[in-house]
Amino acid sequence: MISRIDHVSIAVRDQKQAERFFREILGAVAGVGREDSQTRFFWQLFSLGDLSRLEIISPTGQGSFLDGFLKDREGGVHHITLQTPDLGKAMAHLEAQGIPFFGRHEYPGGIWKEIFIHPRHAFGVLIQIAEFKAADWLAAEVKLPARTRWQVEKTETGAALTLAHPGGGKVCLDLDRAELQKLAASLKEAGA
Repeated sequence: MISRIDHVSIAVRDQKQAERFFREILGAVAGVGREDSQTRFFWQLFSLGDLSRLEIISPTGQGSFLDGFLKDREGGVHHITLQTPDLGKAMAHLEAQGIPFFGRHEYPGGIWKEIFIHPRHAFGVLIQIAEFKAADWLAAEVKLPARTRWQVEKTETGAALTLAHPGGGKVCLDLDRAELQKLAASLKEAGA
């Protein structure tokens, strides 16, 4: 039902200050971001390391859905987003298990379909379950070129093998010459 944890969403009052902290201090790479005028909030994705992502969300005006959450705090973990390959099957599974959900929404073009499980049904955590292609939401600088699943760069001691992860991230392996030879032999044996 669930493919992976896609990101942790942190609600903040000051988007610029949070972005500075995650980018300049922790080295996060900014991904896509957008304002949602209907629910009055701005969201921005950030990549950290190989596969980890954060989303920073902040209100853009009075009447934001974040008003209640941020009423007595400067910020905090708002929700966890779990990726599913099929939202319809995930909903059927939750219904069969007696787990209520709400907020079903599908964005135009089917690029994002979502539901939420209320914290009272998920041990105090708001859970968003969404169907999407994670690579669509990555910053250009962390994407591999189109239709590329792996890249190899020569290093002083061997090579760096970068693999595209199905979740949309990258995994980089530093391999010495002996490991490269083992990998080549394994691929040959597998008929690849």
